[in-house]
Amino acid sequence: MEYRILGRTGLRVSALGFGAAPIGLLGTEQDRAAGVLNLLLDSGVNLIDTAASYAGSEEAIGQAVGHRRGEYVLVSKCGRASDDLPGEDWSPKLIAATVERALRRLRTDHLDVLLLHSAPIDVLEAGEALGALAAARDEGKIRFAGVSGDNEAAAYAATLPDVAVVETSVNVCDQANVASVLPVARTHDVGVLAKRPVANAAWRAPEEQQGFYQNYSRPYHERFAKMGLTTPAALGLGGMGWHEAALRFTLSVPGVHCAIVGTTNPENARRNVAAANAGPLPEDAVRRLRDAFARARAASGADWPGLR
Repeated sequence: MEYRILGRTGLRVSALGFGAAPIGLLGTEQDRAAGVLNLLLDSGVNLIDTAASYAGSEEAIGQAVGHRRGEYVLVSKCGRASDDLPGEDWSPKLIAATVERALRRLRTDHLDVLLLHSAPIDVLEAGEALGALAAARDEGKIRFAGVSGDNEAAAYAATLPDVAVVETSVNVCDQANVASVLPVARTHDVGVLAKRPVANAAWRAPEEQQGFYQNYSRPYHERFAKMGLTTPAALGLGGMGWHEAALRFTLSVPGVHCAIVGTTNPENARRNVAAANAGPLPEDAVRRLRDAFARARAASGADWPGLR
């Protein structure tokens, strides 16, 4: 497994990370979640990404691998109000309560990174929510603060002194942030976590997807069709499948430190590890995928911004 330094945090993270949305939002059984998490840790994956809104995921992680806490970088996200917590969206009161709940659920005394979850730019400009993360950092409850988001909000976040990490969409069907966010992050030595690195399997019809992925995958599926992508072989990638090609594309983008992929299937987890271990795509294939995106976006007459 390749490891990269997550910007100025100095954290050494695996190129492949685990995204916990599916184990929470798809109601995954605990034994299955534990099997996937332990398999990935045993394979060298050392970053786990979750969120307060991924129902049940924090508890599942804590129960499954809380005893292995020293082996992974733990990332979570917060900011939206919850029925069982005090405070309104983005309020310091809510964020402080969310941190305490996350520590209990995840069976830890600190989070390595805590991100504001899809915070709008006006929330970032107001400063109260980010200030609450800074307060939690100063208390030792989190190590680094950051923002999960896209487009101008993520680019603006990367300029803020208290933001050490941004999580943003980077994949074959979502390349706007490559030009708008990643250069700013590099300038400010901000760590970059790539979300949706396999484009929610855009090559598959949305109706074939599970649960929340049906809606999430639809815009990517439409973009994929407009990009005129047929097979990886047409890009000179031999018999490689789209899943591997997509993940390796994201890992080829300069400035991406870790690509976060979620799954509840042990075989898919092994496949993700194998793809990450295969390394970046050849430069010519990356160029062709970049060109396909640029041509399709121009032909559509739309901006094709980063998708939440």
